[in-house]
Amino acid sequence: MATTTDVLAEITGMLVEILGDEFLIAEEVTMSTSFNEDLALESIEFVALAELLYERYGSEADLMGFLAEKDMDAILAMSVGDLVTHIGHVTRASLARTSPAAAGATAKATAPTTRTAG
Repeated sequence: MATTTDVLAEITGMLVEILGDEFLIAEEVTMSTSFNEDLALESIEFVALAELLYERYGSEADLMGFLAEKDMDAILAMSVGDLVTHIGHVTRASLARTSPAAAGATAKATAPTTRTAG
């Protein structure tokens, strides 16, 4: 399972891809880094981030859906840590649905029964 540090590093890598190395060299990305004040992310860059998150984490990572649940002030105040926490929640929920115990229970419930000739 990915740790908070792993997710932060992956999101930082995505931000470097979107914004470019030279921008982020001067700005260390931390959990408290804000998208608006610190990174000055524009809407098109949020769209690019949403695409990268989807490619990496699948549909559960739905950045646009996550943003839709927030009012404008919350969006403007959102930090990288808020997104890391969101990704952590959705990946843990996804893992819980696909854990070996859950998969085993599903396999047992859907396994064909065999009949022996008697």
